[in-house]
Amino acid sequence: MRWIQAGARQLHVVNLDGAFGDASANAGLIQEIIRETGIEIQLGGGIRTLSDARGWLEAGVTRVIIGTLAVRDPRVLTTLADTFGRDRIMAGVDARQGRIAVEGWEKSGGDYIEAARTFEETGAGSLLYTNVDIEGLQQGIRIEPASRLISAVRIPVVVAGGITSPADVRALKEIGAYGVVLGSALYAGRLTVREALEAAR
Repeated sequence: MRWIQAGARQLHVVNLDGAFGDASANAGLIQEIIRETGIEIQLGGGIRTLSDARGWLEAGVTRVIIGTLAVRDPRVLTTLADTFGRDRIMAGVDARQGRIAVEGWEKSGGDYIEAARTFEETGAGSLLYTNVDIEGLQQGIRIEPASRLISAVRIPVVVAGGITSPADVRALKEIGAYGVVLGSALYAGRLTVREALEAAR
């Protein structure tokens, strides 16, 4: 895979078909990625039940990202952390205008900071923060809401959404982000893995 050859240290996999349909969609492909890559893989999308999460963790995914399920029942995080360890449980903090976004970003819930604190208290070992307002637009990051979240919790926060340049990566490092997810900018050729890694040093 070109991202691994370019130096990526982890793969962020989103099962979009699972998120909007059958939770088992793409299972064969994802299992092939696990077998063939040999690096850490964090998986989100379509994990609607405790059984879904268990299945992926037992299949070899390094870390599962629990979003809507964690909002509905944070105790799921506790159960998974007790079984697999907190470091394999990442809670998704998808935020739109300061509110937690659920159901594939189609609905909004409570304050995203309060949701993040609840996730931390109930077993998440890390958080994936996505600013839904700018995700996929390639318009750069919004630093203030990310900074607020990072300051509000003690567990690592990985940031996604709007990252398009080495300057964005440096800015997120400066506020304490544990890592970043690169997506649209990589595919559009606006940022390379090498450039991002150099900016993160």
